[in-house]
Amino acid sequence: MVRPFLPLNGLRAFEASARHLSFTRAAIELCVTQAAVSQQVKGLEKRLGVALFQRLPRGLKITAEGEALLPTVTASFDQMATALDRIEAGQVRELLFLGVVGTFAVGWLLPRLSDFQRRHPFIDVRVSTNNNRVDPAAEGLDFAIRFGSGSWHGTEAQRLFDAPLSPLCVPNLAEDIQSPADLAGARLLRSYRADEWSTWFRAAGVPPAAQVNAGIVFDSSVGMMEAALQGLGIALAPPSMFSRHLASGAIVQPFATSISLGSYWLTRLQSRQVTAGMRAFSDWLFSNL
Repeated sequence: MVRPFLPLNGLRAFEASARHLSFTRAAIELCVTQAAVSQQVKGLEKRLGVALFQRLPRGLKITAEGEALLPTVTASFDQMATALDRIEAGQVRELLFLGVVGTFAVGWLLPRLSDFQRRHPFIDVRVSTNNNRVDPAAEGLDFAIRFGSGSWHGTEAQRLFDAPLSPLCVPNLAEDIQSPADLAGARLLRSYRADEWSTWFRAAGVPPAAQVNAGIVFDSSVGMMEAALQGLGIALAPPSMFSRHLASGAIVQPFATSISLGSYWLTRLQSRQVTAGMRAFSDWLFSNL
């Protein structure tokens, strides 16, 4: 059986009245009279053959039938609002969902993102940051910017650039460090990758006997660098991602020795069809490297 069309005004009046539990406040929101809202709701109730509200001396009480209908009506209006928001001046706004490892987001992407928005005003970017552990399919991502070797199952990866790691700390801690071997007795900070400090010590020529286990462990370089900025220890992080802190003198790089354990990559699932917005972002990203 084909159900006749339900009145849109009646549904809007019902949704507003259900939120306010008042025809009067719903009328103020909808810029109509209280009588108009009441009549629209009555018309909807007549069409459905059920009462959606109990009329009380002071306000309304939603019925079981009304409670069953409300979530669907609310979700439908939200979806329509989202669709209408994407249409502006005759152009459809495209949503672009990015999952970005936190260090890259803070150190590279966010300072430049306004340029992309200026160039592509009809692409709305949604950025979620992570600690390099991400599930693009489950999170519905168009792109994931990740750190590693570039090998992820079912994924197309385009290399962006390396991000060598080097010790970084506040100036007063650096005053007590004269050589790389001095770091063995310092308060060291590291990420969840356990081999970083030992690899750096080897690159700096520090004998294995002088190497020590790192101290506090962080799930991201962003958190680790915040700890370093507060003087909690010495971080092993990519200087290129914290150039603003280095330029301001908030942190210093005691030694030039660095190690490269991977690169940043722009990745997408091979099953993800490339949209115009994705192509625009990819072109912009690589043109700014």
